[in-house]
Amino acid sequence: MIHTTAIIDKSAIIGQDVQIGPYVVIGENVSIGDGTIVGAHATIECAKIGQNCKIFSHASIGAAPQDLKYAGEKTIVIIGDGSTIREFATVNRGTSASGQTVVGKNCLIMTCAHVAHDCILGNNCIIANCCAIAGHVEVGDNVVMGGLTAIHQFVKIGKNVVTGGGSMVSMDIIPYMQAQGDRATLFGLNLVGLKRNRVPINEIENIKHAYKILFMSNLMLNDALEKVKEDLGMSPYIQEILNFISKSQRGICRPK
Repeated sequence: MIHTTAIIDKSAIIGQDVQIGPYVVIGENVSIGDGTIVGAHATIECAKIGQNCKIFSHASIGAAPQDLKYAGEKTIVIIGDGSTIREFATVNRGTSASGQTVVGKNCLIMTCAHVAHDCILGNNCIIANCCAIAGHVEVGDNVVMGGLTAIHQFVKIGKNVVTGGGSMVSMDIIPYMQAQGDRATLFGLNLVGLKRNRVPINEIENIKHAYKILFMSNLMLNDALEKVKEDLGMSPYIQEILNFISKSQRGICRPK
């Protein structure tokens, strides 16, 4: 059902069983997958929306990036199947740096949250109210950001991380951790998230051991990484942590 007051560009591709509410504006270069619901006054441009998404009133998807270097190049937002974008949330399209901003499948972007240009969010992420994610940020699967979390540009957040409300994150957070504060520091493992995602108990113990080696052994980071490899290197979860650290450019969050 498409409300009579909605304004839809002729180039837009609308799937089957899509509901579009009053005063919605859908601009150029938009496709909307089957079963998606778009609430009143939402605006969508330069975006590919997956199937069975829910876009609430006054959300803005695909608007030009808030980047002074942006010169009008053709870029896009991609929203995965089953994701929900709540009221007044904004997801800006990419710049020439990557050409796209990506939100994965089954994500929840809550009211007034902002996902900036060239960000990549994994699957099953929950971004709570008023979070601000700056440009070029990469977020792994199953991440939960507490309300008012702010992420500095180019920061990387590993899988299964949770941030406390009001956190100011300026450095990379390794997978499976919880972090909070201004500036955010680590507060141990995200045990709730690990158990919810059915990580085996022995692997949780491996991650605990790695945490102790990395942050509580008084070893230099390179030496600690080598010891983690020797002791736990066969674990795929430990490999995830090691690979993440090896690719970090901003440096990693540590405990206080």
